[in-house]
Amino acid sequence: MLAMAITAVLSFSAPQAAQGDLLPYEEIVRCAGLTQAASELEGGESSEGRSLYDAALYWSLTAIQAAHTAGRAPSVAETDQTRARIRAVRELSANDAAARTELQRCRARAPTLG
Repeated sequence: MLAMAITAVLSFSAPQAAQGDLLPYEEIVRCAGLTQAASELEGGESSEGRSLYDAALYWSLTAIQAAHTAGRAPSVAETDQTRARIRAVRELSANDAAARTELQRCRARAPTLG
């Protein structure tokens, strides 16, 4: 599954906004954090959990690729994702409606990996 995810990330261009512009790095990291947090909170036993895991893997790899393209150090990119995940865990655990809406947008933008 990891090989499929890496292939998917490398074969797709970076996610794009509605107007066709590439998504900003910060938005990609936010999607990585939201999907990672949702995946952790859901667990991997259900089909929903597996779907969230796939989206989290996609966004995480996409964030690493976007960081590299932007010339950011890998350690900075990893720290950015960790902070985004911690923030998202708090928001999703509190049932924050805006975070849930953002999560759904991120999931809609991620390809189906499995």
